[in-house]
Amino acid sequence: MIDMKLIRTETASVKDRLAGRGVAAETIDELLALDVKRRQLLVQVEELKARRNQVSEEIGLKKRAKEDASDVIAQMQTAAAEIKRLDEELEVIDADLLDRQLHLPNLPNPSIPVGPDEASNHEERKWGEIPSFTFQPKAHYELGEDLGILDWERGAKVAGARFVYYVGQGARLERAVYNFMLDEHYKEGYKEMITPYMVKDAAMFGTGQYPKFMDDAYRVGTNDAMTLIPTAEVPLTNYFREEIIDAEKLPYSVTAVSPSFRQEAGSAGRDTRGLIRMHQFNKVEMVKFTKPEQSYAALEEMTKNAENILQKLDLPYHVITLSTGDMGFSAAKTYDLEVWMPEQDIYREISSVSNTESFQARRARIQYRDDEGNLQFVHTLNGSGLAVGRTVAAILENYQNADGTVTIPTALRPYFGADKIVPEDSL
Repeated sequence: MIDMKLIRTETASVKDRLAGRGVAAETIDELLALDVKRRQLLVQVEELKARRNQVSEEIGLKKRAKEDASDVIAQMQTAAAEIKRLDEELEVIDADLLDRQLHLPNLPNPSIPVGPDEASNHEERKWGEIPSFTFQPKAHYELGEDLGILDWERGAKVAGARFVYYVGQGARLERAVYNFMLDEHYKEGYKEMITPYMVKDAAMFGTGQYPKFMDDAYRVGTNDAMTLIPTAEVPLTNYFREEIIDAEKLPYSVTAVSPSFRQEAGSAGRDTRGLIRMHQFNKVEMVKFTKPEQSYAALEEMTKNAENILQKLDLPYHVITLSTGDMGFSAAKTYDLEVWMPEQDIYREISSVSNTESFQARRARIQYRDDEGNLQFVHTLNGSGLAVGRTVAAILENYQNADGTVTIPTALRPYFGADKIVPEDSL
């Protein structure tokens, strides 16, 4: 959530920066008009309360003097009724103001490219060599079916479209990938966690998924509604919700593997086959809590942590800085890592690493005390290290062989227990 004081004092800058995210200037004007009205009402309420207190003293004096106090009692009753009316009006305005603030995306960092969509993204660097094949490479979903390690038909029978069974070596490969990632992040100083897979609405509000993206979530229950997490970013970031973190602990780094559940609302017709866009998938998440002055160095570090996984798996990729129009709602700056997918002959996203600055911390009220003892909001960062299913897809496509087998990357072999995937029926 953007600091309301910043919106008031740096209005022109806020409008200009949010314009790159598709926010009309009128939206900010309406927000400020509501804020002005709220502050005017607060002044009226305070004046009425002061008058009520004064009248109350007058009533006491008159009663002690055995004088008629009916006129001042009537004044107090009138003031009390007006205070009640204004308080009710303020309650409505406060709810409206908060809702408008919650729907505003984060302010983009001035360093990122301005543009309406992915066409404005900027490539930072490439790594690895694009593989060449002496045969026509297959898509990962075809390889998975041919090898008998990915069962889409039974996944659809049991759960519907965009669900899959990992079978035998497929399940082992998935497990090998996320265990390898977790071990690498542990070496890099991340504290490993196992988080809840369902969270309260307050947690989803804290990280920015609610209220804007409620339609994309799987909600459970009615009275005490819970949400199946769309990413471990939600429970990891909310770990310190409404707490004051010891400044000596910052930066504080955590990681977790978890299933992610997404309705994928609005993605009809996109990546309907394969592991790229699933309703349920595993992801290894990295989250950091930092002081403001540490956060952009931490963003570079986290990006390198995600790159480390791809480099050790020897998967070609590039890093891009997302434009204002392509960046996620809560982010101030995002690097996307896109891995090469031979069958499609393009790079596809496998990780996003974002600095949200104080946007999430303000919503979740996560603070620390600075050197002067003043409370400040931490900066929070999150990143995929990596999306596990997409990593499996990239391994299958980049390491496929002419005979239909798939070679296991060297770094993964101690986790997988073999150097090659062969058809399940030949085991």
